[in-house]
Amino acid sequence: MSILSSDPTIQLAFSTFENKGVYALLLGSGLSRTAGIPTGWEITLDLVRRVALAQGVENQADWATWYRKKYSAEPDYSVILAELAASPAERRSILHSYIEPDEDDRAEGKKLPTVAHHAIAGLVRDGYVRVIVTTNFDRLLENALREVGVEPTVVTSVDTLSGAEPLTHSPCYVLKLHGDYKDARILNTDEELGAYPPQYDALLDRIFDEHGLIVCGWSGEWDDALRAALLRAPNRRYPTFWSIRGKVGHGAEPIISQRKAVAVPITDADSFFLTLAERVQTLAETRKQSPLTIDLLVGSIKRYVARPEFRIRLDEVITQEVTKLFDRLDAKELFPQGAWSVEEFRRRLKLYETAAEPLAKAFGVLGRWGDNAEFAIIADTIRGVVARANKVGSGLNYWLDLRTYPAVLLMTAYGLGLARAERWKTLHDLFSLSMPREERDPKRLVNSLFLWDWRGSDDNLWNNVEGFTTANNRRKTPLSDHLFDVTSQWGAAFLGIPIDNALLFDRFEALGALVHLEENSESELKDQLENGDRKARMSVGRIGRRSEGRRSIEHELKSTPTRQQLLKAGFALGSEAYLDLFLENLSRVARWMEWR
Repeated sequence: MSILSSDPTIQLAFSTFENKGVYALLLGSGLSRTAGIPTGWEITLDLVRRVALAQGVENQADWATWYRKKYSAEPDYSVILAELAASPAERRSILHSYIEPDEDDRAEGKKLPTVAHHAIAGLVRDGYVRVIVTTNFDRLLENALREVGVEPTVVTSVDTLSGAEPLTHSPCYVLKLHGDYKDARILNTDEELGAYPPQYDALLDRIFDEHGLIVCGWSGEWDDALRAALLRAPNRRYPTFWSIRGKVGHGAEPIISQRKAVAVPITDADSFFLTLAERVQTLAETRKQSPLTIDLLVGSIKRYVARPEFRIRLDEVITQEVTKLFDRLDAKELFPQGAWSVEEFRRRLKLYETAAEPLAKAFGVLGRWGDNAEFAIIADTIRGVVARANKVGSGLNYWLDLRTYPAVLLMTAYGLGLARAERWKTLHDLFSLSMPREERDPKRLVNSLFLWDWRGSDDNLWNNVEGFTTANNRRKTPLSDHLFDVTSQWGAAFLGIPIDNALLFDRFEALGALVHLEENSESELKDQLENGDRKARMSVGRIGRRSEGRRSIEHELKSTPTRQQLLKAGFALGSEAYLDLFLENLSRVARWMEWR
């Protein structure tokens, strides 16, 4: 069994998301049914009822059966309406009461845009749907579109077609085949629907040839001209999805067969379009590249970084990924406007991590196996992400602060790769990287993006990560904990043979804290620590509460060859005394973190 065979709406959602603007909607009266606007069949039976009662016939439980016995024929919408009203204007007046809401309707929420109308409007607003063909007379769809800020091009007659904005240039094009209920030129009898004007036929031929189709609320039983247009469409460049309640009607069968349409069983139009819109939105929010695509990228980076002759190609691949990252970060769903909620925070977090994952893994590879030639493009990328994020100055502060989170992820992944390879000089250069600031003096990267000094580091914010806060517990280092969790998942791509990831992460953060402390001279630091139990300010993460990790780091920095390597790389200002002062300060900060 195919992974999609049990749920064609998943297939439709993927196709709609990946082929923005390709699908046109074909909507019938079933779409407006839940709004209290009757279908053509229901209007037919109600007209039969009203006429019969006016003639003195007793009320019937089943007016369709009564009509068949009385006239030996099926109740026919076109026949009855033609007998009741000789002109289109009269027919419009009859239909008006079925479509226009009165005060009671409005109070009960009837004859107003439905869940389906609003879901469609959202798909149009976000660019997934641009063309809508409908047999409906009502204006519920246009009203829903305008509620979300979309002004559609609406064609209701040959006259409006001739003066309408071209299909190619309209962000939303609505073709109302049967007209508008407020226009006397509505089409609704069999004779009127037997053939369309040539201009309509030409437009439908183009739409059905150039677009995929999503059909909902139209049974295929009415409108010979529309059936003919669908059957004569020469190409099937994109799929047709036909939503069906119950069995496929006789009118729809040949069209579904000819277009090789995918039948989509539905309960009603509301649940169908709401589910479709939600699934498309989920795809937009995750925007996750397939693991295979990311693995291919990581494999390419490993291959190119190992051979100097591929240095140009390496630069090109990284540049392409940087461009993709910038595009993802500029997505509408990451705009900093909007209200705060825990759910929205988690949604944005997932989006940023998904967007940054491919490049972060690539940077981890470059940190692990690079030779310093990559450092310039790493530095330019991190600066570029920050500069791009800071160009937007208005919005909710939390969302504005999170815009530089991808830069934090890139810095952390590259830094972990450097620490894994013991490329200490480059790691010190990374933490010391000068970060330009508009109209202000530059800051070092460690004072801009590292733990406490990153403006998005608020513990109250990061304790909203799922699972971090329970009834009796809040994390003391939630940002550091989350970065560890994320990079541990990504680390298989660049950390090699499984190691103690927690200790590696502690080592990375401890060295970041050391560089952060280096803004103090040795004499300044000594003076601060000699004054009682004072401590010098420095950013400390998980290592502040992980005593086993702290003991391992203290051992490395006191008596092993690593101590001399770090001093030679520029850590602790190259001073053994400064390094010892750092260890004392780390101990004091850890005690403070334990009790705060």
